Order: sequence, then C-alpha cells, then structure tokens
Amino acid sequence: MRKRSHRLRAVHAVTAAAVLAVAGCDAAGAGVSGDREAGAGAAPSASPTPLWDTHPDSVAAVGDSITRGFDACMVLTDCPEVSWATGSDAGVDSLAVRLLGVTGAAQRSWNEAVTGSRMADLRGQMTQAVLHRPELVTVMAGANDACRDSTGQMTSVADFRRQFQSAMDALRQALPKTEVYVSSVPNLKRLWSEGRTNALGKQVWKLGICPSMLGDADALDPAATRRRETVQARVVEYNKVLAEVCAKDRRCRFDKNAVFDYEFDTKQLSHWDWFHPSRNGQARLAEIAYRTVTARNP
Repeated sequence: MRKRSHRLRAVHAVTAAAVLAVAGCDAAGAGVSGDREAGAGAAPSASPTPLWDTHPDSVAAVGDSITRGFDACMVLTDCPEVSWATGSDAGVDSLAVRLLGVTGAAQRSWNEAVTGSRMADLRGQMTQAVLHRPELVTVMAGANDACRDSTGQMTSVADFRRQFQSAMDALRQALPKTEVYVSSVPNLKRLWSEGRTNALGKQVWKLGICPSMLGDADALDPAATRRRETVQARVVEYNKVLAEVCAKDRRCRFDKNAVFDYEFDTKQLSHWDWFHPSRNGQARLAEIAYRTVTARNP
C-alpha cells in the first residue's frame, strides 16, 4: 500500500504540473480554453494585431533614378513629383497619395532615392530614411547594378545579397516594426526589345545608357545575344535575392516579380531617353506597389 500511495502521489504531481503548464500557456495568450471551461462569462481575448498594416500612415522611398522620376518631365533631370512612390502628380497617383491622400503625402512621405545609385548605396539611403521614422519604406534598386559598361562590371550576386541584407539590417536596428515594400528589378531585355523599334531611342542609347544591355541595339550576332542573355540572367538572380532576403523578414513584402513581369511598351518609357519610366510608366509602378501593400494575403 505504501508503494501504491507513493505512485498515486507521483501521478497526481505530474497531472498537477500538466494543468499548471496549460494554464500558463493560456495566460501567455496561447489559448483561452481554461477561461471558457471556468464558465465565468470571461470576455474573449482581443484579436492579435496583424503583422502587416495594409494602410501605413507614412512612407519613405529609397532606390535609384526610377524612384526619383528621372527623365520623366525634362531631359537629364530628376522629377520627384512624378515618382511612383512619393510623387504628388495627379496623373501618376503615387503610392503615398493612394495611401495617405494628397495632404498626407505632402506631410508624411519622403524620397531618399538617388539617381545613379546601386545596391551598395542602399544602406546609406536607408539610414537617412529611418530618421523620418516611416511606417513603410519602399525599395526599388538593382537596375544600375546590371547596367554597366560591360557584363564583367555587373555587381556579383553575392555582393548584391550582402548589400541588400546590410540595408535591411540598418532599417531593422532602428525600426523593427516598419514595413518594407520591395520592387523587383525591371526587365531590361524587354526594354531593349521595345525601345529598339524607335530610331530616336537607339540614337540616345548610343550616348551610354545601359551599355551592357542596350549597346549595339541592332546587333543580333552570337556575341551580342550572349551579352544580353548574361545581363538578363543576372537580373533574374538579383530578383531571386530580393525575394529571399525579404522572405526572412515578417514585415517585408516582395512584389513577386510583378514589375519584372509587367509587359510595358513605349508608352511607359520616357521619350527623352527610352529607358526610364514616363509618367504613364510611373503610374503603372504605383499601381503594382499599391496592390502589393494593401493586399490582405499577398
């Protein structure tokens, strides 16, 4: 009997520990079954705050000339008022205007992008962006990493990954809860195939616009074809890196290659250089960004 009594006390002790453990889990928010079983009319627990707010209250943009609206209004000139991310132009209807309204966008959006920048410059821009303490940061960078004088000068995939991760780390160290929208790098090969149909555009390209892809625009020999395929493959790899780094962050959304896959034509290209987005192109970028940011289940 004594041994049996000891065994019963041991069983009771284990059972009591299990009950306390379950109660502890409920207290931590893992469940409310204990409250329901008590039947004391306890109020239901509040719904957890979602990780992604589909309507953030402020926006900062980082990136390159596309986000600066370069060549969309005047030749060789930034035109941030038509930026897809933070611009005020009614025809573009930027992401910031769609989210915050015209007045809100004027007061609570900031454009820290820099024309000509590459992924290596993104951390510095991110450091500037966090000073505004935005609830959303938009990222569009990578085209200039592929658009070099030669394919050999393109940023390596490993460096691209390290640089993007470094920029994300800079943001997270300062603002752990800020959301991030990441745009894919545009399809440079489609840009070549669309723009080369315009004689003026090809002449402008000869001034040195994205030589790795757009140089010798009419050349279709094996070397030219191989050069363009090399650039295209690198852009695909860049987009894979953007997706993978973003996927590790619960408050980051990649556009799932929506910008890369968009079948733009010459209406979406600047008629100053047939490379950067026109007002029409900036508006299409804003649409894609807004759909991604406001989707309940991206």
